[in-house]
Amino acid sequence: MNARLTQLIPVLFVWIWSTGFINAKYAIPNIEPFYFLTLRFLFTIIAFLFLIWLMKKRWPVRIDIAYQMLIGALIHGAYLGGVFFAIDHGVPAGISSIFVGLHPALTAFLGWVLLKQRLRLIQIIGLVLGFLGISLVIYSPGGTSGGKLAIFGIISCIIALVGISYGGILQKQLAEKVPLVSGTLCQYAGGVIVVLPLSLALETHEVNVNFEMVAALVWSVFALSIGAVLLLMYMIREGEVSKVASYFYLVPPATVLQAYFLFDEQLGLTALFGCTLAVIGVYLITARKRPKRPCSHDTR
Repeated sequence: MNARLTQLIPVLFVWIWSTGFINAKYAIPNIEPFYFLTLRFLFTIIAFLFLIWLMKKRWPVRIDIAYQMLIGALIHGAYLGGVFFAIDHGVPAGISSIFVGLHPALTAFLGWVLLKQRLRLIQIIGLVLGFLGISLVIYSPGGTSGGKLAIFGIISCIIALVGISYGGILQKQLAEKVPLVSGTLCQYAGGVIVVLPLSLALETHEVNVNFEMVAALVWSVFALSIGAVLLLMYMIREGEVSKVASYFYLVPPATVLQAYFLFDEQLGLTALFGCTLAVIGVYLITARKRPKRPCSHDTR
């Protein structure tokens, strides 16, 4: 592949990932959040079954299937369910992306607590900046386009943040060698186990079928659930796995920019400053430590 095109793949990945929050904003007025996610996951499972048959990919062993379903319940069920529920309860798309955009920071913190991974001073500073940034966004007078966030919206964003962060920790612990395509299918099955019961218990399943709803569903299946994953697979294959986490700090500003032009979501100066602190914090958390240069010796 052309070198310049290869360099654009991370940019494309970030943009597609950021459209997930915009996609939710288009879908929510026409269909209830958990019902939408149930349909999205089921169609994605069908698409991945076709990919597995076409690419002749192998299946995980039984215990790995169970682990993948648990990880999917967190990464897809709790994460996406929390984001969609939050937006359904009035949280702006840009704010929700900033909230869950802190997941590399929380992942680093969980890795320190659960996996005994060491945190460098610059990463601790990043954690503090990220927390302060999110606090400013929540409590700023103009940070939510007028008024404070509903308590259910805040709780949903926290559930989404914890879901994707802890799911990532489990992925590192339990599923590093699981086949990516078939493992991802199992993850979406785990996501269905979360959102389907919530949809049956809480929603009416009324749908306003129009272009925006259908387009949001198609985009979420093919661009987000399949396209973003395939781009991720390519980056891993090409040796970009060590950089993938750092790409996520670009998602919140990309989402805020799209939300501004598409939905006129306004952020006050305090909220914008909070956004900046959060992005800087996540960058510090995900920044790689520079290797020490070997000492040079005079060989004359």
